[in-house]
Amino acid sequence: MKPFDVYPINPINIVKANGSTVWDAEGNAYLDLYGGHAVISIGHTHPHYVQRVTEQLNRIGFYSNSVEIPIQRELAQLLGEVSGKIDYALFLCNSGAEANENALKLASFHNKRKKIIAFSKAFHGRTSLAVAATDNPSIVAPVNETENVVFLPFNDEDALKEAFSTDGAEISSVIIESIQGVGGIREASVSFLQLIRSLCDQYNAVFIADEVQCGYGRSGLFYAQDYSGVEADIYTMAKGMGNGFPIGAISISPKFKASYGSLGTTFGGNHLACAAALAVLEIIQQDKLMENAALVGQYLIDELNKIEEIIEVRGRGLMIGIELPGSLAHVKKELLIKNRIFTGEAKPSVIRLLPALNITKEHADQFLLALNEHVKTVTVA
Repeated sequence: MKPFDVYPINPINIVKANGSTVWDAEGNAYLDLYGGHAVISIGHTHPHYVQRVTEQLNRIGFYSNSVEIPIQRELAQLLGEVSGKIDYALFLCNSGAEANENALKLASFHNKRKKIIAFSKAFHGRTSLAVAATDNPSIVAPVNETENVVFLPFNDEDALKEAFSTDGAEISSVIIESIQGVGGIREASVSFLQLIRSLCDQYNAVFIADEVQCGYGRSGLFYAQDYSGVEADIYTMAKGMGNGFPIGAISISPKFKASYGSLGTTFGGNHLACAAALAVLEIIQQDKLMENAALVGQYLIDELNKIEEIIEVRGRGLMIGIELPGSLAHVKKELLIKNRIFTGEAKPSVIRLLPALNITKEHADQFLLALNEHVKTVTVA
């Protein structure tokens, strides 16, 4: 048996990691500015994280949700404090797709409706309903297709008003990434997010903020959507939550009432996952990583905006998209091969920066120097 060949893989075997540095099997060091799709939020192998998980594993690693698991309550309490959503409730699962599935399902239970509004270039996951709300037909199998999801143009207020005016009584939920990741680091406007809140209130629909990639402090706020000044009904999260340990969750407004069996999971909220997530929150809080994300992120954005070859710099905090002309589409690969710097991408020709929230200005300067060399060399040539 061999792995199912679904991933385009860089021929690099990472065997060791610390902070924002990873090493391959030959001992070469790489600067990690991608964090495995925004997963590494506090840096690789952080000592407190390793200690927390190890101590928990030495006590108990898993039991099902059929017994009391006090560490779940501890996680819920700290997450409420750090996120500023102390009156919300927490449902724990295993991934971002699962978080979005449960959010959409909970919304439908709440108002007994089926229709979902999603947006152009959205990515919400690969499972059944999450992928149906993802704007990428190439990953939507026939069995996932449904007429219950309506895609509207991102940031188009008139289209959103028209959709609610026409079908408001049938709309169960609106799901949006306030900063799209796979979609190219595109940011929803404040007025657009406020309009979603207003229309959901008016028509008894549910506002779901997909914070799987843009959340967990990456933007400089705990939930990126909060830059709008309004609250969502449900926040979904996963990637940065466990710093590599699989965990996801939804944070649920007090307007929703729980009932036995409405949501459920075997592995969600297990002891090890909760220990990992607690360590992440403790480090974010103690080391002021949201403040660092805002500070270093703004420094990067300011410096990137000085590079005239770049078409546009988008994002906020440490979620940054660098749109390059087609002639520079190869730069991401050159950064990896020649400079040993991991970055991400989004088509067309957008480099994505999603580093750990504790990267330093020195890390930023290392990247900026390398990027400048590549874009200037090509331009001169």
